[in-house]
Amino acid sequence: MDFSPYCLYDSAARLYQIYTEWMSGEDAWSMQVSLLCFDVLCRINVPKSQLPTGATLLGTILSLDKTNISVLTGNRVAHLLLISLANIKMETRLKLSSHTFLLATLLPVPKFVHNNKRMKGVLEARLIHQCLDIVLEPLKQAAKLGVMLSDPWGYSQYCFTPIASYIVDTPEAAMLAAVGGKMSPITMAMYKEFGDDFRHEPCTSSTTLAQLAAAASKADPSDIEAYFHKAQKFRLNGVHLLFWRDVPLSCPSSFFNPEILHHFHKKFGDHDSKWCINALGPAEVDFRFSVLQPITGFCHFKEGISSLKQVTGRTLRDMQRFIVGVISGRAPHDVIVAVRALMDFCYRIQAYRIMDRDIEVINSALREFHSHKDSILDAGLHRGKANKPINNWHIPKLELMQSVVPSILRAGVPIQWSADLTEHAHIEQIKDPARASNNNNYDPQICRQLDRLEKCRNFDIAMFLKDPALRRDMATGTADEHEESNPHVSLWPVTDYFVCSLQLVSSPPDIIPLPCHAFSVNCVAFNLAYDPSIHRISIDEVAEQFGLPDLRAALTVSVMRRSTEWIQCTPSVGGLVDPRRMLSSHSKTSKFGSSCAYR
Repeated sequence: MDFSPYCLYDSAARLYQIYTEWMSGEDAWSMQVSLLCFDVLCRINVPKSQLPTGATLLGTILSLDKTNISVLTGNRVAHLLLISLANIKMETRLKLSSHTFLLATLLPVPKFVHNNKRMKGVLEARLIHQCLDIVLEPLKQAAKLGVMLSDPWGYSQYCFTPIASYIVDTPEAAMLAAVGGKMSPITMAMYKEFGDDFRHEPCTSSTTLAQLAAAASKADPSDIEAYFHKAQKFRLNGVHLLFWRDVPLSCPSSFFNPEILHHFHKKFGDHDSKWCINALGPAEVDFRFSVLQPITGFCHFKEGISSLKQVTGRTLRDMQRFIVGVISGRAPHDVIVAVRALMDFCYRIQAYRIMDRDIEVINSALREFHSHKDSILDAGLHRGKANKPINNWHIPKLELMQSVVPSILRAGVPIQWSADLTEHAHIEQIKDPARASNNNNYDPQICRQLDRLEKCRNFDIAMFLKDPALRRDMATGTADEHEESNPHVSLWPVTDYFVCSLQLVSSPPDIIPLPCHAFSVNCVAFNLAYDPSIHRISIDEVAEQFGLPDLRAALTVSVMRRSTEWIQCTPSVGGLVDPRRMLSSHSKTSKFGSSCAYR
């Protein structure tokens, strides 16, 4: 986990900044420096003093979506809110086995009897905002005043919990941002401006709250229809009490980050692939896909792609790998350039590390698409219902592409906000517990089942940490078969390097291997690999590779301090020292040789 914001660079010269985790972005840095106090009466953001000394920033990740509980019959739907922590490293948070997304609440799924269909949508949106307002109240208080929480080492930390990201699809994002269906949830762009080649002004929380106050001054919010008509003039959806209105440092233009699965892979299936099919014809595209050489690990489309429906994100990714080569030589040149620019854009933003020079390439690919996108309309490839050509770019997800680079600078790489993980969490958080129920009154039984599983998991972890025999059995691979067969227990072998280092210290010198590769200092244990990945490297190369410009000076100071003790074996700072040679010449240098940073 990351507890402090940081700036990562590719070299000591700091020419290019690297963006990875949420803590490496500008949002976390600015939140740690200054906290905004929200005045509920005036509905404005008022600058306040900096965070208290030693305060910890915990970015909250939320995800809201619906999923089917019953299969084929029953038509039972669960509306679930998942919660996670942005401080968790991506390599851990993106693993399905880490269980980093937990169920926060199950929202009601009512059926309204209002005659007007639009008013039904307004009532549903108001209910969702009201439920989120109640459920997230402890989170709001923690974001305003802070809360004392225990870190993984057992120390209490003064924590603040702003919303770092909200993982939702475009319709849910518009509902939560309280904008109309033909408006961008992130910027002030209307549907007629979705095809522009520049980013519009962000739709900030202060702007939206000011518009709501203006609409409330002209119509009573309790009169739904009258208030809705007044809110429509500001292109709002009629919700007057937004759940994020009193959450510090939380703005829809900031926490609605680009989502890889829906905003790019799903967009490819809805639009990009259709342009290619219309350019070549369904039969030609299917034939070209069917004759491709099957590759292990990738989907082979032996029947083509023109008739595919409800495909998974992995299938769409595999289609994107071949689409440029498939349409080459048959589609118009400008169309191929536009599609290739989109594929290049989508490919590069999925990296786990994005540098400043990569951002320049991403912007270049997006500009290249916009400079050639008119060729798609000129060829009549963008079609709608009844296969009729469409001569506009009223595609919301196309406009969201302009917000990708600002999101990378603010909140890190987009791949960490993918809905692949939350979609899979629906299975373990909703569907599996629902199958253990009696298919009646699902919600309380799901919560009860999850609570019991969590208690069992926590008990097993506690027993695993407290019982040395169990740790020893896991390390030797002789754990009980009952524990191995339990699907709800995830016990991994943990080597106690503190015990290893104490055994080495207490053992006679003639029976332990030298130099020692395991040692401990206070509350930190070190274990050096017997077969290092780097066998020989100079000090200057180490300083350049690991970004340590003051390494030579630090080593010089360290050697000078130790020179009084080891005068006869002081190594040369300018070259390499073989620990085994030092060991043979002077037995006291074995500890020094094993702890030096030659790895």
